[in-house]
Amino acid sequence: MAPSAAFHGRRLNRRVLMALAEVAVPVIAIALWWVLSATSTSLYFPPLSKIMTSFRNIWLFSHVGSDVVPSLENLAAGFAIATTAGIVLGMALGLLPILSDALAPAVEFLRAVPGVALLPAALLLLGIGPGMKISLIAYGTVWPILLNTIDGVRGIDPVVVEVASSYRMRRRDRLVRIILPAASPQIVAGMRTALSIGITVIIFSEMIGSTNGIGFQILSAERSFDVPGMWAGIVLLGILGYLLNLAFRGFESYVLRWHRGMRQLARG
Repeated sequence: MAPSAAFHGRRLNRRVLMALAEVAVPVIAIALWWVLSATSTSLYFPPLSKIMTSFRNIWLFSHVGSDVVPSLENLAAGFAIATTAGIVLGMALGLLPILSDALAPAVEFLRAVPGVALLPAALLLLGIGPGMKISLIAYGTVWPILLNTIDGVRGIDPVVVEVASSYRMRRRDRLVRIILPAASPQIVAGMRTALSIGITVIIFSEMIGSTNGIGFQILSAERSFDVPGMWAGIVLLGILGYLLNLAFRGFESYVLRWHRGMRQLARG
């Protein structure tokens, strides 16, 4: 067998094993949960069978359009705003040390204030509509993207930038063809962290200041002592988090395919 064929064969086997392991662990955990909770008589920890019955009745039939879709739309809008603002501002601060030093106190001050801490002020200023939730998500998720973009831009080899300047590349071409691609691994890492923060912010904002959404339904179930319904909402959050992470991994593989190829070339 040729060396390249053997390499691709080992790579395929590794991917298959990783996929099986990723599926096997949740299946085993769910099976253990089902068996160990089957005889539970606790009000606070009902059997998984009751939780899944509530999950089917609530989230598969009646509340998808009224609660799940609005939550995902607000999350997507806030995350898109944070990504755009974080990359643009992070590129500027990474390339202009004077501007970075001037804005450093303001950035550190704002970064230290959690997005959920601004919920009372956001309710007063923006009400309970989607604008309030989108604003909080954008504020809470922008910081990992911003800081990772700054670090990514500053971590570029100065020799590469000097070579581009010596060839008299236009500033726009340098940004698009050299600086942004070189910083993209850290930018994507910041986006992954920001996505998990965004899920936390949207659920919290819906619990406190909303009339619909996943967080609102979880809190409503808790207040009405519908414990299986409350757990069903938590299970839904776990499923959505996994699916969003899976989608982001596909996006990351596509965007950073050149980076992965370079690492494999360096190893081989």
